[in-house]
Amino acid sequence: MRVSAAPVAIAIACALAVAAIVIAGTRPSTLFAIPSATISSATIEPAILTSGDAIVSRKPDLAVVSSGIESQQSTAAAAQADLETKTAKLISRIKALGVADKDLGTTGYWVGPVYSSTGQTITGYRASHQLQIRWHNVDTVGKALDAIVQEGGATNVTVSFGFGDPKSAQAEARSLAIADARAKAQAMASAAGVKLGQVIRISDLATSTRPPMPLSLGAAVKEDAQVPVGQVDVQVSVEVDYAIG
Repeated sequence: MRVSAAPVAIAIACALAVAAIVIAGTRPSTLFAIPSATISSATIEPAILTSGDAIVSRKPDLAVVSSGIESQQSTAAAAQADLETKTAKLISRIKALGVADKDLGTTGYWVGPVYSSTGQTITGYRASHQLQIRWHNVDTVGKALDAIVQEGGATNVTVSFGFGDPKSAQAEARSLAIADARAKAQAMASAAGVKLGQVIRISDLATSTRPPMPLSLGAAVKEDAQVPVGQVDVQVSVEVDYAIG
């Protein structure tokens, strides 16, 4: 009896296919990783890093006067109306001193109820108006305060001092701060036995102005009051990096 070759061939092919499936299922997975890029470290140039500070003290040329006016009445409308009259009188007196419109402004306005001692009953209403004056002659600010309080009716008067333009003092302090940084860097270079090179980088870290403490005078300003002016401190901090020569 002859056996046909075709069925045998088909059986062999099926067996091979099954074997291939079994092998593929048991073969461990292969992971392909992309080689990481080579990171080149930046060349760090030797340098001296230092900082400098300086303070410049100058007599201020500007007085900032904050003066308040207030009114208390039985109604809010009455308090505001009375306040408006008092404010007009105060502003008129301020302008009579020669204060320009650009140097006079409002910094606060408030209207609210006034309560009894128990806090349960409204006994009236209070309105207040706060004005700010820029006075450019610090030596005569006492006379200005006398006029504002005695004739203008201002209360809660506060005076602080500063500069009309602080840039000049800041520039002087900055130059001194950079010189301070260079002196420190030179000392470090000498101690390390190296030569100080050129400037690599300069950073302005901080600039601040510290005026004297504000004077709160209330309403008890005497005639021809003498107001101590004092000095205004301008402080600058810088950071300077030098190459090593």
